[in-house]
Amino acid sequence: MPELSRFYGLVIRMFAETGERHHRPHFHVVSGSGEAVFAIDDLSILAGTLPMRERRLVEAWAELHRLELLDNWARLQSGGRVAPIEPLR
Repeated sequence: MPELSRFYGLVIRMFAETGERHHRPHFHVVSGSGEAVFAIDDLSILAGTLPMRERRLVEAWAELHRLELLDNWARLQSGGRVAPIEPLR
């Protein structure tokens, strides 16, 4: 699964589905304390859980980089490669 960014122990990834495609653009977050899938449009958690502190960090980062996330989603769905996104600092 291609990595988009990494910060504060959080790894942000995105991948294209082979076969059936997801109807909603999303990204995956993995940390030492949980995993979650976030929708790009409203940043709701579609699956999994993260502690509130980590969830807030991901939401802040995603708000800053929503257009880049959508661009990466489009790239992957058309067979391209993702572009890295700056970490939260």
